[in-house]
Amino acid sequence: MVIALSIALILISVLMIVLVLLHKGKGSGLSDLFGGGISSTYGGSSVVEKNLDRITIVAGGLWFTLIVALGLVLKNLN
Repeated sequence: MVIALSIALILISVLMIVLVLLHKGKGSGLSDLFGGGISSTYGGSSVVEKNLDRITIVAGGLWFTLIVALGLVLKNLN
């Protein structure tokens, strides 16, 4: 159980890093490399940014849940 939670936590952590890097910052973000810059010229970037925000929030919630679950499992083992 600990190994499965640890692997899931590592995968979600990597996903969170990628999602945060895809967000557009004050300058040009990495999202421009994947079409964010193209869609912003056509006025559709707000939908892309909202979806990216939603995905990041869900991944963050899942990351937090995995942290708590792993802590509880490790506490019960001792």
